Amino acid sequence: MPKGLRNPRLKPFGTTVFAEMSALAVKTKSVNLGQGFPDTDGPPEVARAAADAVLNGPNQYPPLPGQPDLRLAVAEHAQRFYNMAFDPDTEVLITAGATEAIAAAVFGLCDHGDEVITFEPTYDSYGANIAMAGATKRVVLLDAPNYDLDIEDLKSKVNARTQAIILNTPHNPTGKVFSADELTQIADVAIQHDLVVISDEVYEHMVFDSQHIPIASLPGMRDRTITIGSAGKSFSFTGWKVGWLTAPKPLRDAVMVAKQFLTFVNAAPFQPAVAVGLRLGDDYYNSLRDDLKAKRDFLGAGLAECGFDVLPTEGTYFLTADITNLAASANMPSTSIEFCMALPERAGVVAVPSEVFYETRAAGRSLVRFAFCKKDEVLQEAVSRVGALHR
Repeated sequence: MPKGLRNPRLKPFGTTVFAEMSALAVKTKSVNLGQGFPDTDGPPEVARAAADAVLNGPNQYPPLPGQPDLRLAVAEHAQRFYNMAFDPDTEVLITAGATEAIAAAVFGLCDHGDEVITFEPTYDSYGANIAMAGATKRVVLLDAPNYDLDIEDLKSKVNARTQAIILNTPHNPTGKVFSADELTQIADVAIQHDLVVISDEVYEHMVFDSQHIPIASLPGMRDRTITIGSAGKSFSFTGWKVGWLTAPKPLRDAVMVAKQFLTFVNAAPFQPAVAVGLRLGDDYYNSLRDDLKAKRDFLGAGLAECGFDVLPTEGTYFLTADITNLAASANMPSTSIEFCMALPERAGVVAVPSEVFYETRAAGRSLVRFAFCKKDEVLQEAVSRVGALHR
């Protein structure tokens, strides 16, 4: 093998498994509840705005920070929903999806020898970004089934090399929404140790039983937080890859330095369309939440009837289930990877093994993740097929 063919710091993780499971879904003609994207497009007025922009412009490079009207819309959104003021000219950055925002934040803030704290189970790009920056990931485990924060574990992971904490709330893959008390505890640690918080809040409008609280809104946190949002998640146009972040100017500028060497700019005709989306009325956001809550309840109840132990899901469009009892009664494999590989052949349904979200995979060995951002008839078919495991 030629030298340099593979970076040893980068290891296959969740994204590789997602692709494998989606390929297996096609091969077995399965209902795919694995990869997390909707099976319907978002608001038609947003799509029309994109189509108009493709036909009439802008189609050339936008400014590096993003088109001015979209930056203004992001600032208006923060003010409207969270009563937080950001300068659209100096404190907002448009990115190639939240994925680039996360990567550019890590690259812009971290160097070799730095350490970054994440909460596990962990969205797969965090570890890869930390590795590519030459930094080291430190993990705070969120224990199933409730995924409560162990504040002493968090405190024990902080040392002189710690540069940042990556927070994800609502949390993928668990559906956990960090409580006000938990966020306050995290904020206290960040302030005490002068840490930056990179807060991935892409599911902010998918909180079902409580309220989303941006950690940047807590006392002392605005000037040390990078808050990340996503048009793909909020408006169901995942393929557009438009994200954004809000942060104080010094942090925004540090991220922008890294961004200019990643995509530089992106999605010129989609940026004005996302601005239209951010200005939609409350009825849109309420409908998005209520529709997904109903889907959560339907799929959760159906999987429970099939024998899964369904864990609490407070937000996102994912739910987690424990396979232990079902695997035993249906003569299925008892580890999540083997279970998910067998499920398409046995039942014609695809899920994602939660093991891939854990550094120490034993912690997620009996857990699988289902996406419920699908049409009602698709969820009904999935439940019917899984129910056949006992027949």
